[in-house]
Amino acid sequence: MVKDSWEKVMPISEKAAKIFYARLFELKPAFKSLFKHDMKEQGRKLMAMLTTAVNSLDNLADIIVPVQEMGRRHAAYGVKEDDYETVGEALIWTLEKILGDSWTDELEDAWTETYITLAGFMTDAAREVTTA
Repeated sequence: MVKDSWEKVMPISEKAAKIFYARLFELKPAFKSLFKHDMKEQGRKLMAMLTTAVNSLDNLADIIVPVQEMGRRHAAYGVKEDDYETVGEALIWTLEKILGDSWTDELEDAWTETYITLAGFMTDAAREVTTA
């Protein structure tokens, strides 16, 4: 389900990234200060990372190390563990808006589980940085 729905997002990935960051900054305006570079490029990176994650759902072992590294980098940027909840909220909201009528409770559950799994890898790795 996650893979099928992501196929619908990919053709409008630039718009999706824009919607995501607008929602993220609406939920937590302080996040804007974490993004000092070109937001269009940041959006491309986000979509590429999500595409890799979605494509690896059948074999998470392939992405655990890169996702953990990303979690460590985010910790170094000042991202806190509870910030992941806001990011997840913005992601789910964005997907719901983009997918419209094809968004169901079941799809929301699948995406939520996917996000929680990936965020878990990131936060576990980030804890290594913050407790070291």
